Amino acid sequence: MKHAVVLLSGGLDSATVMALAKQQGYICHALSVDYGQRHFAELAAAERVAKALGAIEQRVVNVDLTKFGGSALTDMSIAVPEQTATGIPLTYVPARNTIMLSLALAWAEVLQVQDIFIGVNSVDFSGYPDCRPEYIAAFERMANLATKVAVEGKYLTLHAPLLRLSKANIIKLGTELGVDYSLTVSCYQADSDGRACAVCDSCQLRLAGFKSAGIIDPTRYRIVE
Repeated sequence: MKHAVVLLSGGLDSATVMALAKQQGYICHALSVDYGQRHFAELAAAERVAKALGAIEQRVVNVDLTKFGGSALTDMSIAVPEQTATGIPLTYVPARNTIMLSLALAWAEVLQVQDIFIGVNSVDFSGYPDCRPEYIAAFERMANLATKVAVEGKYLTLHAPLLRLSKANIIKLGTELGVDYSLTVSCYQADSDGRACAVCDSCQLRLAGFKSAGIIDPTRYRIVE
């Protein structure tokens, strides 16, 4: 049986990626990261998704990025923007995907697993530089230079199967795979119960995705428009 480490945030994209990895025959080791994110409700969502999709195990690693701040998600003095802005938004967390992928790489090497899955997307996304195809390719090259297992000939593959899919197509794919999106949390300012704000950038992308896919949005929102 093939094993894979899957980065699982608890959001829509990572849940879809885990379902896809499972459909492809992988036994999934789910890795979630508590980095001090404002929307900590996503960690409870990650636990729900891991159980629902049959992950063999889920681990949560603590990395306190509030020590650095620099993002609306890790600095409570910076408000989450509720309008789409040009350029890289305030919700970008410096080096977040690099940190998370490095943790996944470390665990994969210990497990002697050669496959890592991540749910980044470069079509319907917020403009984050660490969600681009060039970044994913560069990290994979780095991983195969930096690890003992790769030097010994067991090369690692970094899978980003949603990279070029629209949000609507991601939702359609996940629905076909049986993902229960009511378990997930995407909102950048979800309350402790996981209810979404409906106005942040992430909520807007999610709302538009369900509408475009023609699928009923199961998300619980605090604000009904």
